[in-house]
Amino acid sequence: MYDIAVIGAGVTGTCIARELSKYKIHACVIEKGDDVAMGTSKANTGVIHTGQEAAIGSLMAKLCLEGNRMLYELSPILDFPVKKTGKLIVCNHKEDMGKLHQQYEQGVRNGVQGLEILGRDELLKREPNLTHNAVAALWLPTGGIIDPFNLAIAMGENAAVNGVEFRFQTEVQKITKEEWGYRIKTNNGDIDTKAIANAAGVYADVFHNMVSKEKIHITPRKGQYILFDQSIGTIFNTTVVPLPGKMGKGIASSFTIDGNFFVGPTANDVDDKDDYATTKPIIDQLKDIAEGNNSLVNFPLPLNKIITTFSGARPHEDHHEFIVKELPDSKWFFDAAGIESPGLTSSPAIGRMLSQIIAESMHLELKENFIAERKGIVHFNKLNKEEQNELIKRNPRYGKIVCRCEKITEAEIVDAIKRPIGARSMDAVKRRTRAGMGRCQAGFCTPRQIEIIARELGIDMMDVTKKGGKSKMLVGQVKDRKAWAE
Repeated sequence: MYDIAVIGAGVTGTCIARELSKYKIHACVIEKGDDVAMGTSKANTGVIHTGQEAAIGSLMAKLCLEGNRMLYELSPILDFPVKKTGKLIVCNHKEDMGKLHQQYEQGVRNGVQGLEILGRDELLKREPNLTHNAVAALWLPTGGIIDPFNLAIAMGENAAVNGVEFRFQTEVQKITKEEWGYRIKTNNGDIDTKAIANAAGVYADVFHNMVSKEKIHITPRKGQYILFDQSIGTIFNTTVVPLPGKMGKGIASSFTIDGNFFVGPTANDVDDKDDYATTKPIIDQLKDIAEGNNSLVNFPLPLNKIITTFSGARPHEDHHEFIVKELPDSKWFFDAAGIESPGLTSSPAIGRMLSQIIAESMHLELKENFIAERKGIVHFNKLNKEEQNELIKRNPRYGKIVCRCEKITEAEIVDAIKRPIGARSMDAVKRRTRAGMGRCQAGFCTPRQIEIIARELGIDMMDVTKKGGKSKMLVGQVKDRKAWAE
């Protein structure tokens, strides 16, 4: 029996898991995907928000500010990349200046530091590629960008090193209260636990409502994106977003931490919690923006440089507020529900807050031997020639380029597989190393990656998957492999 089971291995769940691993506790994380960050966390703008959008005095505002500070503090400790680019909220119409000033006032009252409203001349001086329709912008120096996968991987690996078990491809089907705690029925058998931390994203209401009379309701709010090749550049020097609207923070034209420009997300409420499809009308809308219509960029973007489209679903709770608490009618069932934007930014603070609530309720004791630091994968293409040559001397696999677009070596792929909660699929390798994220979208490196994954996991090449489950990369043989090898 576990002391506590965390449901969901997104950024919120892994942050909770890391904080819980500071205590003397037998804990696990249950995740239906084959890796961390497979649900809400996987399709995200990667923006580190500042806290001015949230309602004054709300828990969302408080945790966003705290999470913003924590991300910059934790980055060198857990070795995940962040960039403090600052953030601009752009106003394109004079009649909307009142809304811009409202954002400023909200930010000041929420405790955001360094806010400043920039006029058109100063704005275009800072961002010459910005649309000439811009009349002003709110400057927020604490804004930045981050990779959600890197954050979840770093938190998850550190939690695992400190004793938390991760149970992937394990889908929660039912939760029942027992005298001793909770029984969780899954596709991989029953899991018994004294307590549950519910960090299940768009499914958090489903599990909450299984045990509580006080019902909550979460609507999946789908957002779609188009992503460009790195060759077009980042366009802007900072994170640029439009004034937020009724359905969210608006369609941004910005860039990822790895230098890929993107347009998105859209915002459409859907019924299906697993609807991650991209749709032609919405993608056409994003392409129209990219070509210059209602765009934040003052020139058309080259549509032939689009390398992929993707979508994600944000868990919009009816009251648009984070729920971070123990349920009053279900002892030792703890919610981290309704964690929509700015959930990514807030996740370290949510993890700390909920873990403190759990520790107090369950009378947990801190460990004396908690391992606070973690080192990530060495990225060969970011080293100088001398450092690269030294690595190759120690491990010749660093001299074998597998992914030509991103210059990813065999050694990096092996490291991704061998680490705590290591990669078990093509997509999991891609998220850790960027192998397959380049212009050809894995057209060249797929066969070699399959060989390496099969070899390192000790499985047949026919059993290598794209993202776990039934998503096998190979469907059959055209030649006898032994004869082919000869």
